Amino acid sequence: MTQCKIDANLVRCPCSYEPCSRKGKCCECVSYHRSLKELPGCFFPPAIERTYDRSVARFLSAFADKR
Repeated sequence: MTQCKIDANLVRCPCSYEPCSRKGKCCECVSYHRSLKELPGCFFPPAIERTYDRSVARFLSAFADKR
């Protein structure tokens, strides 16, 4: 099993929710948000991530082809 590289993950983690206990622990973060039927903040552009709307619908609308 691969060891979690928390320090390296923290450097690139774009999550703006500072009291998060899962920061840098990507496996825990993905599992947590999945249990809520959400996606982690790192899946979103920065402006949307800061809204804390981690819904699948918001993700799809952020990347929908706007023709």
